[in-house]
Amino acid sequence: MAETAVKFGTDGWRGIIADDFTYANVRVAAAAIANYVLAHEDAGAGICIAYDTRFGSHSFAKVVAEVLANAGIPVALASEITPTPALSFAVRERKAAGGVMITSSHNPAEWNGVKYKASYGGSGLPSIMTSIESYLGKPLAKSATPAVIEEVNFNPDYIAAITRFVDLDAIRASGYKFLIDVMYGAGRGVLAGIFTQAQVPFVEIRSEINPSFPGINPEPILPNIRETQAVVVAEHCDAGLITDGDADRIGAVDEHGNVVDAHKIFSVLLKWLLERKKWPGDVTRAFNTTKMIDRISAKYGRRLHEHGIGFKYVCELMLEQEILIGGEESGGVGISRHLPERDGMLNSLLLANVMADEKKTLGELVAALQEEFGEHQYGRVDMHIDEAIKQSAISRAKAGVTEIAGMKVLRVETMDGIKFFLDNPDCAGKPNAAETWLLLRASGTEPLLRVYCESCSVESVTRILEAAQRFVLQGSAV
Repeated sequence: MAETAVKFGTDGWRGIIADDFTYANVRVAAAAIANYVLAHEDAGAGICIAYDTRFGSHSFAKVVAEVLANAGIPVALASEITPTPALSFAVRERKAAGGVMITSSHNPAEWNGVKYKASYGGSGLPSIMTSIESYLGKPLAKSATPAVIEEVNFNPDYIAAITRFVDLDAIRASGYKFLIDVMYGAGRGVLAGIFTQAQVPFVEIRSEINPSFPGINPEPILPNIRETQAVVVAEHCDAGLITDGDADRIGAVDEHGNVVDAHKIFSVLLKWLLERKKWPGDVTRAFNTTKMIDRISAKYGRRLHEHGIGFKYVCELMLEQEILIGGEESGGVGISRHLPERDGMLNSLLLANVMADEKKTLGELVAALQEEFGEHQYGRVDMHIDEAIKQSAISRAKAGVTEIAGMKVLRVETMDGIKFFLDNPDCAGKPNAAETWLLLRASGTEPLLRVYCESCSVESVTRILEAAQRFVLQGSAV
């Protein structure tokens, strides 16, 4: 395909393998990164490159390494499969100019991608990504003497760092047993190795390398985690800890096989950090994330920053001011004293640590949160629809909606998408009930509209999401 197939977004560029994600286009992306580094970073500090379990990831990483080395930029190339947060950690600790991760994260098996990590150990800020994109298609001068490509195992130092963050003795003493599900991804063997050494009981599933991700997309949400739910119950585990394809996002299942969504995980970690650790700093959350975070932050007197959807906003705030923790709806949670980066591996360990400290299973922790801060239930629907239907729905939503699912619209917010706050009679008799809101957010790159809802009961969420889908499809043939 043409060079224009390469387009850097929030975190980098992704494409379908053998369609637009080809060796030729990977070289185009690598050349743009090289030109950026030569012009704006300390190129002599080198670039770290790593890869996940996807088809061709290792060979694509070698291609990137060759392009950078031929431009005179030293390369530290991963000697084995590496979680994305391990690459980010290596970039910061080695004081490298930046990093490149070959992964398409939680996307389906036919996708792969090139992520860029900046020198601070997190995703490139929008200004950096825009600059890299400006070099696409521009010639890259070859160095008279190619730089060295050194193979390095980034994992041991990263594993040592995340284990220092938690009390493994307390986790072992708790007697809790964990299920680890790495979804055939780059987290394979990491938590299992830590728990083996610490003598923490566990069962690991889907840890073999299978680039087809059989039967699932490597995203820790339903329906991809039905096997996790079943095995947690069958193996009598106290929690299931799940990481996505490149191990920067987290999902979880409680001891009864119930899904613990990213909002509850974020809330559990936040309360523990504020109450037990008492670490300083503000809290951030994305526009589509639970407002339980607001209530927890208020109780402990912490300032809350609400921002657009995407971890880039968390990262930017972490670089600008003192932030304790930040998170997003899709399972990305970052703790700034570790990295300005999502880390599913660290967050899995921290969940186990919270359970040990509080002497509660994961289900009991979630129940305690709901009791203290009010019941918060959440749902999301991804609507793959024609572009015309998507645009019509957004136009009608912007034009003004007074009622959804028989509930009066109280107010509307438009930070990132269109969010309707609703007067929900189902919540009126519930003490400390969650605010009811519905968010419509259109993808800017594909015919996809995401619909999010939070309310005080599962039934309300279901009813509102169904009404929202009818609204979106109004006037279509469906």
